Amino acid sequence: MDPTRVMAVWSRLGGSALGRRLFSMMLGWGVPYSGSIGARVTQLAPGTCELVLPDRRRVHNHLNSIHAIALINLAELASGLAMLSGLPPTARGIVTHIEMEYEKKARGMLTARSTARAPGLINSDMQHTVEAEIFDAAGDRVAVGRILWQLGPKPEVQA
Repeated sequence: MDPTRVMAVWSRLGGSALGRRLFSMMLGWGVPYSGSIGARVTQLAPGTCELVLPDRRRVHNHLNSIHAIALINLAELASGLAMLSGLPPTARGIVTHIEMEYEKKARGMLTARSTARAPGLINSDMQHTVEAEIFDAAGDRVAVGRILWQLGPKPEVQA
């Protein structure tokens, strides 16, 4: 996922509800597994992201709440958009570790928020942790994820 391209598309589409829905659909097509939960991007700026996840049967567990893995997927997607949107165009990142704390059953519309302060110039490999919090419609935090990113410079393209 090219951060410059993602932000350019968001700049064109993110200003309207229809545009945000289209952006979210395009993101889901480009990142199929993350798109499988049907989250929608509501805010995106360099280093920050907010997503909503409607409560639908396809993301439920046997207890009629949002499945733990759907919550991890939501947290990883929020952290990824926050992290990658703040990276310089010469850098790239990939997740190497995820920790998740579940604080209460997740039911109803959920909102995931993540803020990532990318290190400045990335000229060698490094690790960076990004947190993503998930809230229910009442504003209660239901889960928090800590996502470890391996960051590094993009390899030079051979002509």
